[in-house]
Amino acid sequence: MQKNIQASQLEFVALMASLMSVVALAIDALLPALDIIGVTIGTTEIVDNQLLITMIFLGLGFGPLVFGPLSDSIGRKPVVYMGFALFIFASFICVNSTSLEMMVVGRILQGIGLSAPRTMSIAIIRDMYSGDYMARIMSFVTVVFILVPVIAPALGKFVLDQYNWRGIFYIQVLISILVSWWFWKRQPETLTINNKKSFSKKGFIGEFKELIKFKRTIGFTIIAGFITGSFMVYLSSAQQIFEDQYNLKEEFPLIFAGLAISIGSAVFLNGIFVIKFGMEKLITMALVSFFMISAIYVAIFYNSPNPDVRVLFLFFALQFFSIGFLFGNLRAMAMEPVGHIAGSAAAVTGFISTIMAVPISIFIGRFISDTALPLFIGFSICAALSIGLIIYLKADEKRATETI
Repeated sequence: MQKNIQASQLEFVALMASLMSVVALAIDALLPALDIIGVTIGTTEIVDNQLLITMIFLGLGFGPLVFGPLSDSIGRKPVVYMGFALFIFASFICVNSTSLEMMVVGRILQGIGLSAPRTMSIAIIRDMYSGDYMARIMSFVTVVFILVPVIAPALGKFVLDQYNWRGIFYIQVLISILVSWWFWKRQPETLTINNKKSFSKKGFIGEFKELIKFKRTIGFTIIAGFITGSFMVYLSSAQQIFEDQYNLKEEFPLIFAGLAISIGSAVFLNGIFVIKFGMEKLITMALVSFFMISAIYVAIFYNSPNPDVRVLFLFFALQFFSIGFLFGNLRAMAMEPVGHIAGSAAAVTGFISTIMAVPISIFIGRFISDTALPLFIGFSICAALSIGLIIYLKADEKRATETI
């Protein structure tokens, strides 16, 4: 019996990770092809190629506003199927794009479609778990999810070398179909009758008003926005930094994979430590580490050319090790008080953090031309603002306790 439970939980973790992983595949597999796609669709500025990455996040932010409340009404599973169908349709728009504008539309629609499985995976986990155990499951899901960024750029480059950049989109479509089939066969519906709500504008507004009363939910969501925004700058500019600034076109997939492993190892350790230390303590420690590492880089290399690539890799690895303790914990902390409206809460919190992250990423990314320094300045500013918000939340909680 115990073995069956463990096997079932392992499959659940793998399935939830797969729902999220199509998002990572849609982003990271495209990285080696950005410059080639840019030539095909006629981009004139190299920084415009970053839009092929950041615009999918715009869709990931807006999509949950519909899919989240809808899932609280009709269930989690139908919404996942709807999202994958839209993603497949949008993929064919991207394949047939002849201009930057058309490609951006396709990427935004891809993001909207993928926001469904991404948001539903979080809602399903919240339906089944709570507290530090929810954070633990989120951590293990993220560990499996991290495997995709490890292999995605290499997969993208392989397809690019053997076929062309359009083949990357065809691979994404095939994998999304396989994941949909697995989800259909193996995952039961987790929305209970007691938690079902009618899908209406009035109902969603009411749940939104209820959600914003939870200061900790909003606070940790904003912190997630700062961290996601700073990380998105890396995602959108990594190809430019390593291939253009360092002339490491062939080595780029390996470098990207190594840095993904850094995040994955931290996420794995988080799954172990979160039960012992709790989410909030790990978040605080990780934010301080994230700030200190980026501040040290800025202090050493301010107004200097890029350091040796091994030095840059070390600083990135340390940064991303810190980030590994943040992603799952921040979402879990934000979702903890709002399990009774998990679908809408996952939608709104995802929307807020993503809509924060996109302009942060675009703004900082515009400064990255000859050096990676602006990226670390962005890291340090986002980390400092996040630490300030943590201090505020703790002080507010202390005041509330003293009042009681």
